[in-house]
Amino acid sequence: MNTNSMSVLGLTSTEEDVYRHFLRNPGTPEGEAPGAASPGERESGVRAVGRLRELRLLHGDDTNTWAVDPVVAVPRLAGEQLDTAHRTMRQLVDVRPILRSLRHEGPVLGTGAPEDGAAALFRLEDLREVRARVGQLAFGARSEVLAADPCDASTPESAGYARHLDLGRLSKTVRVRVLVRATALADAGSLDRMRHLHLGGAAVRVADELSESVLVYDRHAALVPIDARDTGRGALYTEESGLVSSLVGLFERLWATATDFADLVAADTGQVARLTDTQRLVLAAMCAVSKDETGARQARMSLRTYRRHISDVLRLLGACNRAQAALLARERGWV
Repeated sequence: MNTNSMSVLGLTSTEEDVYRHFLRNPGTPEGEAPGAASPGERESGVRAVGRLRELRLLHGDDTNTWAVDPVVAVPRLAGEQLDTAHRTMRQLVDVRPILRSLRHEGPVLGTGAPEDGAAALFRLEDLREVRARVGQLAFGARSEVLAADPCDASTPESAGYARHLDLGRLSKTVRVRVLVRATALADAGSLDRMRHLHLGGAAVRVADELSESVLVYDRHAALVPIDARDTGRGALYTEESGLVSSLVGLFERLWATATDFADLVAADTGQVARLTDTQRLVLAAMCAVSKDETGARQARMSLRTYRRHISDVLRLLGACNRAQAALLARERGWV
């Protein structure tokens, strides 16, 4: 596989040729793009230019055309491909209806294959199976474990995922990284678990927005819940390289923008002034929901007023961001 090719970003070879042409020749006419001047290739060249404009990779007019800076274009295209791959994986949760539909088309499909036998994904619908698989993977891990846990509070239903990441089964040479949601800092059980993981050697970061539970071992095997809203239904297990890679990419994007839990803990320097009743109300809403619009409705105030109160709360707590504010408020028993 050519690692320099932009095909992994969703471009055809013609589209890539056109994009590279305008990187080398900025401000030149659209008609000078590869293939655009050749009668036999004109249609494909015109289509390539049109699609690159749709993708916001070219700007300008027919006379003067420029390519968007690769520093901007490539990460954006990569992010879109990762999002698409992750949505596709979620849609592959249950392929049985597709198999049933195809079998009704005729006897040619009557091969006797298992109805739910999708080789890429395996359903573990019993939480005991999930725990057993997590234990096996932890015992066999050699280099890295990635865990994303969006739950706001410790619940029995989440028993199969990152909450049961067993550091005791992992070798000291295994690197463990855990992502949690900022609103979980307001839950005593979740906060204790974060401290336990941190003291056990795991790198823990706090993300403002996190919606998917993910466990990845050695970038080779992954588990995600069958139903993100009800993790008690079990998990999907896969070793398919494309699916695992997309989950790793999603994790890395979230990790890059998250706040280090160790920094949040170290920043707590002492007591602060008492909060007003309104500030306590806003603080509780901020710790419970991730969207300001929802928090403002919950606190029964305008979005502008809600955000102003949040700024005041962060200043009084001496917090640099909302994740740190939630942690400090939890430490002082304010939420």
